[in-house]
Amino acid sequence: METVWFLLVAVMLTAYVVLDGFDIGAGILHLLIARTDEERRTVLRAIGPVWDGNEVWLVAGGGTLYFAFPLLYASGFSGFYLSLTIVLWLLILRGIGIEFRAHVDSIVWRGLFDGFFALSSVLLAIFFGVALGNVLRGVPLQPDGYFFEALWTNWRVGPAPGILDWYTVIGGITALAALAMHGATYLAVKTTGTLNERARRLAVRLWPALIALTIVCLFATVYVRPAVLDNYRAEPVLLVIPLAVATALTLLPMRIYQRRERAAFLCSSMFLAAMMAGAAAALYPTLLPASGDAANSITIFSAAAGRHALTVGLVWWGFGMLLAVGYFVFIYRMFRGKVTGTV
Repeated sequence: METVWFLLVAVMLTAYVVLDGFDIGAGILHLLIARTDEERRTVLRAIGPVWDGNEVWLVAGGGTLYFAFPLLYASGFSGFYLSLTIVLWLLILRGIGIEFRAHVDSIVWRGLFDGFFALSSVLLAIFFGVALGNVLRGVPLQPDGYFFEALWTNWRVGPAPGILDWYTVIGGITALAALAMHGATYLAVKTTGTLNERARRLAVRLWPALIALTIVCLFATVYVRPAVLDNYRAEPVLLVIPLAVATALTLLPMRIYQRRERAAFLCSSMFLAAMMAGAAAALYPTLLPASGDAANSITIFSAAAGRHALTVGLVWWGFGMLLAVGYFVFIYRMFRGKVTGTV
């Protein structure tokens, strides 16, 4: 049962990365790809019907984590209190940037909130990458299951690291490039004319950088934590995951050149999903590794709620997911197709 819930949490977090990832990516590119007020309104209209709904997956994933693995929830929220507070403020600032820009007919007002939207999107992508880097690298867990990390220490990886070090910064930059690419392919799907051309051109330019950063990040992960390869050695079938990453990266520029925009977006989605699956496969059955004594690591077995709660919760989770998936299918069907700059 613990493994089932591990997979469910992984699926929900992956859904968040893929779905909210494209509108975070749109925010990253907002000031680069949209030159006029009409073009910026078009970018916002492309994500407007779905961006807040996409964030439901983050809330649902956090709630599921709390229900299924309460020890991890308590430990993670205690140790990452500062960074999680920053992420919360960035999510709020991003929502403000989207919702408030049209409230006053002023160039200065709109420019200010466009800046909020773009800056918060950039920082969110970096912080999410840093967060995943912390989980893969390990944190200074104590025997009682708790830990504390300063925002940074000496920028080195060791038994007592900071939230930011050379490895987690690489993870943050890789996440920034990946979500920018995801946003570019999404905007190519949703826009026409000049915006569409700029989106496709940016996607092509981001592609080699994303390949280079992905390779660097993978080698850095193996260097920092060689144990991430253990599950791949034990279960060769898991090698399909890096194969999926390579396939998505190979096909992506081809689909862009062929003007198959929807296929390019699916390749970008496949890349993000495969990277998240790869991280989950590397960690299992560990939820949060200890950077010092491995015996202090939090696993799915040490952190799980009681068997009865997990069994009953699975039924209610199924009902909730049916409602959520039905809602998302409805919304995405209602707002399918290209958008224009009209209000």
